[in-house]
Amino acid sequence: MKPLKPIRNEEEYEEALREIESFFDSEPEPDTPEGDHFEILAMLIEDYEAKQWAIDAPDPIEAIRYRMEQSDMKPKDLMPIIGNMNRVYEILSRRRKLTLPMIRRLNRDLHIPALSLIGEVAGQ
Repeated sequence: MKPLKPIRNEEEYEEALREIESFFDSEPEPDTPEGDHFEILAMLIEDYEAKQWAIDAPDPIEAIRYRMEQSDMKPKDLMPIIGNMNRVYEILSRRRKLTLPMIRRLNRDLHIPALSLIGEVAGQ
């Protein structure tokens, strides 16, 4: 086993991936030197990937539209969550911001992550 060190570039990242691949066929037992090496190597890879390819939270309105599409919902289906049709269209067209109660209901009823709903709305 090679000594572990932070991954700082693409070459070191590729090398770490090759090394961790060798563990996939027979994952080492936890709480052993090999198991600790495997776990720390996985953390280093995950940390490098998070820094290199960070994914921003989606725009809140896009998150709502995505959930609507997934669930085959129409704007009228949002009325119990957001309010009257006028309010629903104001939200979907970005003319009105989501309120905290709306965010809570969207999270609870449509299972849209709260962090996605709290994010910045494009164009506002």
